[in-house]
Amino acid sequence: MAATDCSPSLDILVRGPEGFSLWNGPPFSNGQPSIKLDRIACKNAKFSDDGSRFMVTKSDSTVSIYDSGTSKEIRSFEVPNMLASALSPRGTYLQTFQKSSGPQEKNVILWSTETGQPVYQQFQKNMSKTTWPSIRFSSDEAVACRMATNEIQFFNGGDFSQGFINRLRVPGVAAIELSKEPGSHIAVYVPESKGVPASVQIYACAKDLQSQPLARRSFFRCSSVQLSWNNGSTGLLVLVQSDVDKTNQSYYGESKLNYLTTDGSHEGLVPLRKEGPVHDVQWSHAGSEFAVVYGFMPAKATVFDKKCNPLLELGEGPYNTIRWNPKGRFLCIAGFGNLPGDMAFWDYATKKQLGTTKAELSVTSEWSPDGRYFMTATTAPRLQVDNGIKIFHYNGSLYFKKMVDKLYQVDWRPVSPDKFGEISELIKSVDSLKVTETKPQGQGSKSSTKTVPANPPAQKPSAYRPPHAKQAALAQADLFGESTKEGMSKNALKNKKEKST
Repeated sequence: MAATDCSPSLDILVRGPEGFSLWNGPPFSNGQPSIKLDRIACKNAKFSDDGSRFMVTKSDSTVSIYDSGTSKEIRSFEVPNMLASALSPRGTYLQTFQKSSGPQEKNVILWSTETGQPVYQQFQKNMSKTTWPSIRFSSDEAVACRMATNEIQFFNGGDFSQGFINRLRVPGVAAIELSKEPGSHIAVYVPESKGVPASVQIYACAKDLQSQPLARRSFFRCSSVQLSWNNGSTGLLVLVQSDVDKTNQSYYGESKLNYLTTDGSHEGLVPLRKEGPVHDVQWSHAGSEFAVVYGFMPAKATVFDKKCNPLLELGEGPYNTIRWNPKGRFLCIAGFGNLPGDMAFWDYATKKQLGTTKAELSVTSEWSPDGRYFMTATTAPRLQVDNGIKIFHYNGSLYFKKMVDKLYQVDWRPVSPDKFGEISELIKSVDSLKVTETKPQGQGSKSSTKTVPANPPAQKPSAYRPPHAKQAALAQADLFGESTKEGMSKNALKNKKEKST
């Protein structure tokens, strides 16, 4: 697996009860990561989308911005009664939300991370998954917008002193998603009301092109939608979910996957070949293919092209998660949450399966920016025991494992995959390094190391949580920087076993 000599290094952010640390990512010398930045006490930490900076929430009134390259603090902000904060894609702006005593108090503030001064302020009554961050940015921060009552307001991302430069009126708008690369289009969701079906519409962001939607899709029985743009801003996937399945086939409601294009060439359902819920969907980095895990257990996984034609069947199994590596070469399909943790790794270029393994009790999972490693983590508060990190090679062989007493968060530092060399040759056999476990002995003290088995015994399934509680937990996690990944119910696994016998 060849890469250019100038490829950037990989970094991993690890947060526990005593704060967060930055690790140097793989490959590890002597089988163990080195510490790039030792523990800093905090409530939360998050990278900007481009990985150039990271935000550290130290208390209800203090948030600091760090340079990811030097690990040095750039600036600290004192924001009393702060409920949430967010960093813009390139780390140029910090956005904060405070408790407010009334409309006269502008409680949403956009700060310049360079000068420390506010560049825009507004009042926002409350905060939810669909309304935070209040101001949304394209990846290059050239386009910014916010959702207001019955309209969307657009800003010049480089100069907020102008105020909003144009507005798009959409009566009843309840959620928006600005395309990222480039920020040329915006998806708008309007819920069902008084017999009028819900709808998702695509508009151009340019003022002179906003008179009519470029694409539109309407549907009934819609409780919520997930909007996902591809890279290139040419296609939009719309996952429509309802709390109730009127066919009585699923207690978890029903879901439909719609696909719209900005040129209006496609407005309809993705032709899924098995009945049941859509568990997960993800675009490739190139934005020309997307992969879907769907159907009653055992779920089915399929890769489609941008015209919704199936390109590759990835088989069936106890899966509810799909992860496409940033280089667009490898895929991992997995079953996490209440599923037993099966993982299958595929090479999309050769259309072959590379290997299978398990990562029981995983809460989060993601590929490294260079596309060579796949990391899973078991974190609190989703699971209070057996917390730890596992890193696998692209073919599923275990590379590294570390168990800790309590783990809240693990993230790769984002880096553009274009900065890494192409994966030109596959390593036919990869020897796993020695798997070790390090138990913390207190901050600043030396850690003891001992060998642990590669496959710890599985934990009993977690307590049942109804669908509405699950959705509430997911919304809270998105707002406050936590991570949670729910799986399918135990009944789904039971049904699978009954069918197989």
